[in-house]
Amino acid sequence: MSEPVLEVKSLNVRFIKEDGGLFSAVYNSSFEVNPGEVLAIVGESGSGKSVTALSLMGLIDAKKVLYKSTNSIVFEGRELTGLSEEEWQEVRGNEISMVFQEPMSSLNPLLKVGEQIAEVIRAHKNVSAIKAKARARYLLKLVGIENARERMEAYPFELSGGQRQRVMIAMAVANRPKILIADEPTTALDVTVQKQILELLLKLKNKFKMAVIFISHDLSVVKKIAERVIVMRQGVIVEQGSVGNVFNVPNHPYTKELLSAFAKTATREDFNARKLMDARHISVSFPIKKSLFGKVLKEIKAVNDVSLSLYEGKTLGVVGESGSGKTTLGMCLANLISYKGDILTAKSVHIQNEKDFRKNVQVVFQDPYNSLNPRMTVGEIVEEGIKVHFGALDKEERRERVIKVLRDVGLGEEIYEQYPHEFSGGQRQRIAIARALAVEPKIMILDEPTSALDVTVQAEIIRLLKRLQNERGISYLFISHDMRAVRAISHEVAVMRKGRIIEQGTADEVFLRPQTGYAQELIKAALA
Repeated sequence: MSEPVLEVKSLNVRFIKEDGGLFSAVYNSSFEVNPGEVLAIVGESGSGKSVTALSLMGLIDAKKVLYKSTNSIVFEGRELTGLSEEEWQEVRGNEISMVFQEPMSSLNPLLKVGEQIAEVIRAHKNVSAIKAKARARYLLKLVGIENARERMEAYPFELSGGQRQRVMIAMAVANRPKILIADEPTTALDVTVQKQILELLLKLKNKFKMAVIFISHDLSVVKKIAERVIVMRQGVIVEQGSVGNVFNVPNHPYTKELLSAFAKTATREDFNARKLMDARHISVSFPIKKSLFGKVLKEIKAVNDVSLSLYEGKTLGVVGESGSGKTTLGMCLANLISYKGDILTAKSVHIQNEKDFRKNVQVVFQDPYNSLNPRMTVGEIVEEGIKVHFGALDKEERRERVIKVLRDVGLGEEIYEQYPHEFSGGQRQRIAIARALAVEPKIMILDEPTSALDVTVQAEIIRLLKRLQNERGISYLFISHDMRAVRAISHEVAVMRKGRIIEQGTADEVFLRPQTGYAQELIKAALA
């Protein structure tokens, strides 16, 4: 048997908190990674998965963390824990590479994606700018981005969340690393592209004998791709072994809980619902090519003549592959981008001005890292909307309201004074949901609200959203690539493709009797 490509012994990571206390993020963790294997790390949000991955890349801020002297991270016989930053730069992106969970916070917003991929290549390989650019274009094609030549010239904000993640994957594999760390690499992707990306990772792994450390909360994906699995909880490895043993004969109670925590479809009570919003013939176009004088020569229709309605106490699920226009449609309904067409709200929503609109129509964004102010505490973030829309409340009443809504989304009072960077992606998403709920909206636009959450929290959030809907009559536009989540919460479903709604009906009609081949393909891929 070959020697492990990576050996981790007694990894301990303790963060120094604002008050000077210590928080143990990873405790006494040991594991090995063998050449060419896929090792999955699973566990709920805050379990230490991502901190472990960042430690392997030397990306933990040394000023905010304490390591115990027993730490050892050995890559191909070389001890990494004592490397200087200059030595780490030779390893990162070359020998060990990583696909991060939130691509928008990792990509440079001021550089075109083609330039960023070429920059990674030239940082480690002695190649010309022309050759680096050609390989960058090839990598974009490889990860499934259409019109690669044109997309080379795009900026990150011009791409959908799924497309940005695929750019990150292209950058990560650009120099054929020995180890690829993939932190939730398929979270932002629809089910059809998810399958393609998994197949791509396996193809690259086999071709280059590359080991993959696959971090995910999606156990169905882990079962498909991984050979061995590590289960983490509260910074501790509670179980590890082959996928067959861990999934079929789990030993630890927490592993058993994870495996049984998939969200179930609940019964829905039908009632006469009032229409809250009516969108008519909505269209949005983005220029992709301009003349020297700024005239638009070529454009892409992100949303093309879409009409829909939102009803009190009902959920409209919107599904479709990355780039289909789902998120752009949501931003139109939230009045966050310009559009052609009409959006009408019912008198019962009481919208007379922009302030009323912002209170009654709230958005939970796909990428919580960039939607939460890093300089504000959790309490300040959630309280911000309360101050604007409930000005009569005093400081203590606002605090009580913040604490209540934090508890509603599964977070405790103790996080009130903490900052967003201290939390995992899933925890940050729950903070974003709490912020939206705090102002008691009539309509919530939820853009992939469960995509960053582990399976146990996914089920809790779905139940929370349904309970709030039953109690308050909130209307949801639920945008997601997770067909199971859409099935669990939606009353109606709209299927989008290339900017158009190609199929719409009740959840049962779309899931049980899909009319279009594309809808059939989406549902088949989700159930595969």
